Amino acid sequence: MKTSPSIKFALWSLVVTLVAGASLSLRASDKAPAAPRAPLKVQADAKPINRDAADRVSYASIVKKTAPSVVYLSSTKKVKGPDMSQFFNDPTFRKFFGVPGPGERGGRGRQPEQTPQTSLGSGVIISADGYILTNNHVVDGADEVRVAIGEARKEYKATVIGRDPTADIAVLKIDATGLTPAVFGDSEQLQVGDVVLAIGDPFGVGQSVSRGIVSALGRGNLGIETIEDFIQTDAAINPGNSGGALVDSDGRLVGINTAILSRTGGFNGLGFAIPINLVRSIAEQLVATGQVNRAFLGVKTQPMTEDLISMLKVDHGALINEVQPDTPAEKAGLKDGDIVTKVNQTQIKDNRHLQLTVSQLAPGTEATIEYVRDGKTATTTAKLARRPDDKLAGGPEGGKDEGVLNGVGVGDITQEVRDELKLPKRITGVIITGIEADSASARAGLREGDVITELNRTPIHNAEEAVKLSFDIKGPKVLVRFWREGQSGYLVVDESK
Repeated sequence: MKTSPSIKFALWSLVVTLVAGASLSLRASDKAPAAPRAPLKVQADAKPINRDAADRVSYASIVKKTAPSVVYLSSTKKVKGPDMSQFFNDPTFRKFFGVPGPGERGGRGRQPEQTPQTSLGSGVIISADGYILTNNHVVDGADEVRVAIGEARKEYKATVIGRDPTADIAVLKIDATGLTPAVFGDSEQLQVGDVVLAIGDPFGVGQSVSRGIVSALGRGNLGIETIEDFIQTDAAINPGNSGGALVDSDGRLVGINTAILSRTGGFNGLGFAIPINLVRSIAEQLVATGQVNRAFLGVKTQPMTEDLISMLKVDHGALINEVQPDTPAEKAGLKDGDIVTKVNQTQIKDNRHLQLTVSQLAPGTEATIEYVRDGKTATTTAKLARRPDDKLAGGPEGGKDEGVLNGVGVGDITQEVRDELKLPKRITGVIITGIEADSASARAGLREGDVITELNRTPIHNAEEAVKLSFDIKGPKVLVRFWREGQSGYLVVDESK
């Protein structure tokens, strides 16, 4: 049965609400490379819960133990109002409304005003010396982030150590000691039906706790984030809960609350949290280097339908429908039609699980790939590359980004890209895979599909090189050479505007 476009839109328009408050801009993700910090050390407890125990009458002791680890966040950024100068400078408009024009007594050009905009959210303390987990969308683009701890709400100004928009995770740091960090559980041990508690600050009313169960595991394809492996819960999650804690019945952190499925933007029984095992690997990288490096295999895959499972006689795995040229997959001998069933020791459930598993490995990892071809199982080794959709420079505090070309995503030029763009062999660089509409680069004239070949007259050969160079150039201005539709050109991007 086909669904009409109008129904599709109606359904999708009410599907996903990120649960942190007001404006959610998409800015560049990664903090500039800095001197390595001491490794993040978290408290962890991987003991299984006792699923045969009688249901508790009260969770007061668990809440008392875990609640001090959950904090209240407020982030503020200045947003430009609408630019009305085109109307105020129009002679007819001025005459009709009696508005003096530029050069006339009392007249001046009207500039869009900047108004502060505040978003509310939650966070989780993960070290006694002040590291805090939250969602990227809570702090994205913020000029200032403040953290309030306890019912007395003692406030601290926070520094954004690093952000990962791909999985919607950010790490903050406050200047404090002797804090109560959360104890990490093992989200791999969660089962549908396990009791969980959501702790956060919904609607900014103060710290609140809600109880529910794990409704589903491994939820994806929701269109919320690039990487999705959500824990679904019916514990009440509302705006302001974003970045807060999802804990198990022993009070251990098993997820970071992130989104809700709702017609109204409020609680509707469908909440989603990022599993803490995924969060932990991201947080460790953000603390160490300020950015996340993900591995890349180089295949396009599709879900295994019931008919495909029956025909191919494989009940799990990711079906490769295209091996991209000059990638680790091609070099490892993988071919179109192969079904990847295992990566190292992880059995691959489906195509989304393959992406998730590879993304959690580091570039340069020698991964053992088990696959099925023509009904026979075989293995190969692939040296994973760096994922070719890295963001260019993105600082920790939104408008105070370090480096240049904030808000520009770039990728390596594969043979497929070269063929599609009819790119001459002499042209090297990186292709713009995405660009934020409000970025300085977009205003200067760069657009998706352009090939950046030089920054400040320094040639670029790959995405990793471009990212590093974008941080080395302090700006605020940078001379960009680019290639578009058969021609090279120059333009200047000014980050100060």
